[in-house]
Amino acid sequence: MELVTRNYWWPGVIKEVKRYVEGYDQCWRMKNRAEMLAEKLRPNKISEKLWQHILVDFMMKLLVSKGYDLILVVCDRFLKMLHFVVTTEKIMAEGLTRLFRDNIWKLHGLPESVILDREP
Repeated sequence: MELVTRNYWWPGVIKEVKRYVEGYDQCWRMKNRAEMLAEKLRPNKISEKLWQHILVDFMMKLLVSKGYDLILVVCDRFLKMLHFVVTTEKIMAEGLTRLFRDNIWKLHGLPESVILDREP
């Protein structure tokens, strides 16, 4: 009350501020949210075999070396074994599929689940 009346005054200011403060909690709870609510978190499956569940990420914005500027990182969740595959930022979905086939699938088979990093 002191902060409001320090700079402002009108007839009935005390009653109006009290009414506003009392209704604030209800207003906040009833407010419509513009953003989507996040899903409940689900725990990842626990790996029981090698290369059954993998993590995939990209190391981007690297200095160009021998024409390559991106590294595809594939990690086995059971032993934390890693594969690093060099490529370029110009790679498309078909090229990524070939890289996966030639460097991961031929060595370890098709995984049961793949978790991708969804950053830009």
